[in-house]
Amino acid sequence: MSQTINPSGKQIVSVETDFLGRKLTLEVNRVGFRSSASVLARYGDTVVLGTAMVGKPIAGMDYFPLSIDYEEKFYAAGKISGSRFIKREGRPSDDAVLIGRLIDRPIRPLWPKGYRCEVQGIATVLSMDPAFRPDMIAMIATSAALMLTGAPFDGPVAGLRVGYNQEGKLEAFLPAEQLDEGALDLVVAGNKNGIMMVEAGASEVTEEQVVEALDWAFTAMQPAIALQEELVAKIGVTKQEYELDLPDQAIQDEVAKYLENKLGEDLHKPYPERNELIGVLRQEVLDHFAEKLGEDFDKSVYNDAFDMAVHKDVRKGIIEKGLRPDGRKLTEIRPLSSEVGFLPRAHGSSLFTRGVTQAMNIVTLAPTSYAQLVDTMEKNTERRYMHHYNAPGWTVGEVRRLGSPGRREIGHGYLAERALTAVLPTEAEFPYTIRSVTEIMSQNGSTSMAATCSSCLALMDAGVPLKAPVSGIAMGLMIEGDKPYVLSDIADAEDFAGDMDFKVTGTSKGITALQMDMKVHGLPVSVLKQALEQGRDGRAHILEHMLTTLAQPRAEMSPYAPRVESIQINPDKIREIIGKGGETIQKITAETGTEIDIKDDGTVMIASPDGAAIQAAKDWIASIVEEPEVGKIYKDRPVVSVLDFGAFVQILPGKDGLVHVSEISEERTEKVSDKLKEGDKVTVKLVAIDDRGRLQLSMKAAAKELADKK
Repeated sequence: MSQTINPSGKQIVSVETDFLGRKLTLEVNRVGFRSSASVLARYGDTVVLGTAMVGKPIAGMDYFPLSIDYEEKFYAAGKISGSRFIKREGRPSDDAVLIGRLIDRPIRPLWPKGYRCEVQGIATVLSMDPAFRPDMIAMIATSAALMLTGAPFDGPVAGLRVGYNQEGKLEAFLPAEQLDEGALDLVVAGNKNGIMMVEAGASEVTEEQVVEALDWAFTAMQPAIALQEELVAKIGVTKQEYELDLPDQAIQDEVAKYLENKLGEDLHKPYPERNELIGVLRQEVLDHFAEKLGEDFDKSVYNDAFDMAVHKDVRKGIIEKGLRPDGRKLTEIRPLSSEVGFLPRAHGSSLFTRGVTQAMNIVTLAPTSYAQLVDTMEKNTERRYMHHYNAPGWTVGEVRRLGSPGRREIGHGYLAERALTAVLPTEAEFPYTIRSVTEIMSQNGSTSMAATCSSCLALMDAGVPLKAPVSGIAMGLMIEGDKPYVLSDIADAEDFAGDMDFKVTGTSKGITALQMDMKVHGLPVSVLKQALEQGRDGRAHILEHMLTTLAQPRAEMSPYAPRVESIQINPDKIREIIGKGGETIQKITAETGTEIDIKDDGTVMIASPDGAAIQAAKDWIASIVEEPEVGKIYKDRPVVSVLDFGAFVQILPGKDGLVHVSEISEERTEKVSDKLKEGDKVTVKLVAIDDRGRLQLSMKAAAKELADKK
């Protein structure tokens, strides 16, 4: 256990265990002497530093100030950033933000309500084994560091990223390429009691396959949880003393008593009518206690007590009567409406409304050269499909400054992007870069699923040949004792009062994306199975509605969308198309008005809204790469030089052949210059290519063959 003593005088302590075929080691006291706790986690060649800091309570804070971050370091992968201008790590990439959220989500619910000390967890990747992604080792390192602070964190947690190996069996720590190409990329996180978080991208897998993977992952992650507990026991962590900022029970009781006959079925109205009634009732409560206590009373405390009473009423209605806040049954979906093609200049557009939740989506198509370059610690690739999500403050009735997308916006956009990725056409089938932007118009629960549905409709409106349409639904859960109550299409108060937020997307065949977050301290797989099965029915209902709006992708694209066609050439000819210093390709694009993108494999993409321009560029390129063909007739080709014994004619760019004086016409030609001069356009036939590659042309043979065809 003890290896050496560091400069701080503390012994370096490590624990290790076999974890799915590799050694997992957790080590403390080697680095990070001044942090509240730091842990070096090693797995294969991956090394992640997990650090935790616990500060003092923040006065006036009405929420738990926890931040969890994930830091990519290019040096961990032996890379220097490919950006021409920025070599130092700066703003986290979207991938880093998403992994930070993955680590945060199973950790956040495991703190006591009312804890107000500032807590920060940071996972820094110091060395990355290219054989697998480092994110789950980062989760273990962060969890272990938080455990060692002595703060009231009800961990530890661990996570696994699971997929199908080449034999079709479930396996963790697969190579990134295998996960990308496989049918399932599933992240599961939990503690020893149950599952805390799930996120997945999939290629139409069944609910049964997901349940099997959840069960496998939960069992497989337990050694990592046990190892953290062993480390805590060996270190001998001192528990932190703290006070919880809990609501005043007397005020809670007082507000609840006042509301005793004012809640219940009288408020079970559709949104937004229910929200308006709640607003009126809230003001009535504040006015009542202002009259009783004076205008200087603490309104925030009574506001919180009012919210608590409403949440309890929501749970009571669902558990005792099976009645939801807006009067729906547990499996009932809010009213749906949708339309497509309402933005005249957009390449594709849609408006999807479910209850008071509304999402507008706009799809823009561009040549593949517009693909986003992705340069991160793990990746150096291109992204040809992007989904961006925006939700300004006015969509929830708030005044809020506009700014760059936050973690929530990035996360919601990514979930909707994964939902459609499995059904997108390949680049060969549809040679376009696709940007899908969801502008949320109104929020009242499950905007990421509205973004999924609106995105699907807009993609079909744009003529993107999806393999199958996709719908999405958000499910909720309330646990009372051992009995789960699963809610389809959660909205507003049900989200705040519930114990789980579960989003699932898919086609009629199977699931394409998943995201589950638990507010309770772990759920068994059996409960998640029930939610998945109920979600399948909800997805089918929503998909049925979507198909009444637009049954399949449009056969024709918008007249404002660029047309992209491709031709395949010999890769050895790429240099000829580009020309010296790019001279040739610049001339083609300038004269035809097209955009041209050439891949290393010889695929040439030509884009323009004008079909004639594309054809002109294709013909031009074809003429450059075309090889001389014996027996072929070349019409209207220029004479480039005239000599005593014949004339040279250019049949292809850079390809000249000789028309001997005897091959100019059937009649005897005494002097070549009497028949031909430079710049004349003539029709010739390639009759032979000699062993030195010289082209032998004949005007006489071409004329005879064309005459015979008439």
